[in-house]
Amino acid sequence: MRRALKWILLGLSVLVMGLGGLLLAIGLTNDRPRGALDTELDDVTVSVPIPTLPTAPEPPPKPPEPTDDKRCWRTFGADPRRSLARPDAPLGLPARKPLWSRGLRSYIEFPPTYCDGDLYVNTFEGATYALDADSGKVQWRRRVGGTLPSSPAIDGPRVIVSSQSGTVTALDREKGRVLWQVRTGGKVESSPVAVDGLVYFGSHDGRLFAVRSANGQVRWAYRTGGRINASPAVFGGRVCVTTYAGSFVCLDRKTGRELWTTYVKRDAFRYESFYASPSSDGQRIYSVARSGKVVALDAETGSTVWTGRVGGLGYTTPSVSEGRVFVGGFDGRIRALRATSGSELWSTQLEGRILGAPVLIGENVFVSTLEKRTYAVRASDGKIVWRLPLGKYSPGIATEKTYFFSLNGRLLAIRGRDVQRAS
Repeated sequence: MRRALKWILLGLSVLVMGLGGLLLAIGLTNDRPRGALDTELDDVTVSVPIPTLPTAPEPPPKPPEPTDDKRCWRTFGADPRRSLARPDAPLGLPARKPLWSRGLRSYIEFPPTYCDGDLYVNTFEGATYALDADSGKVQWRRRVGGTLPSSPAIDGPRVIVSSQSGTVTALDREKGRVLWQVRTGGKVESSPVAVDGLVYFGSHDGRLFAVRSANGQVRWAYRTGGRINASPAVFGGRVCVTTYAGSFVCLDRKTGRELWTTYVKRDAFRYESFYASPSSDGQRIYSVARSGKVVALDAETGSTVWTGRVGGLGYTTPSVSEGRVFVGGFDGRIRALRATSGSELWSTQLEGRILGAPVLIGENVFVSTLEKRTYAVRASDGKIVWRLPLGKYSPGIATEKTYFFSLNGRLLAIRGRDVQRAS
């Protein structure tokens, strides 16, 4: 009798545990924080330096120097969608000899930006540099406080810099003077993006901001409910970002009104967490969770289109071009996936873990590994066609004629081989 009672009690306890797990799994669909516009703007300040009265009128700013390398790369990811792709770039592979090399005292986690013959780059020691793109000469250096694991954004006469001190600062492109500064309630790792007079960025305090690029005044702020490390993507009248709470959040970019929020589950009991930024082709929006799950959502509705995986941890923002999505993982593989279905087109094993975002330039995908290697693999089949024993994070950018590689603590300028042949 005692043995039977023991088995009955054991069975009941297993049943209760099973029901509890089921209820917990069901409850996961309802326990996520809901976002809302923030009208209080606690811990947010905007400062503008008070100019001293000049003894004479300042001369008008000099026009930009003429340059034969005109195409700009104004933000992390090449464009506001964060596509990380320039498929029409006519460079060919990098030439054998660099044009110049410049060490910057500290490592560079995110690539530079470029326009009108000038490069702008952030370093982890907290300095923003402006360099002449033809010579590599430093034109000015400015510290805004805190470390700078992000790319600066170029917006007309301004360059916008985010900092882990919790600030976003607009600097004058010509001299590096502070024009305005916004202080948030959390660190800012998000690379800003400027579109039509508004600058968008996320904060560790969970808010996505839109501020006026002319003066830094907050247009709107939205509480997403999760820490934001990612850089927002802007396309089709919306701004979208991923969060550490496991969500994709898409808002009307002018008003901050929520269009949709989608939470991504890791399993029955946990949600995903996103460090990687979203990228988009206009139809779908893509990102990689820290667990290695690759996610594609419908850009209009937020519904899941497909999911896939990279090997190991996932921190790389996907590169998106011409129906393909390129992603890397800590297993050292770079993968090409079909944008409509997530089916694998090819994968290539590299030496080392991939942390930084790949970038497609012309016919090749460039990617660096934590073991200090940078590769170019052919986008059509994944064949390794070029390598360099330097690099660590995101490999760099390109203009119409020149590659600018950010190789840990060094900037390297290299002409494209096809450009050299044509000249």
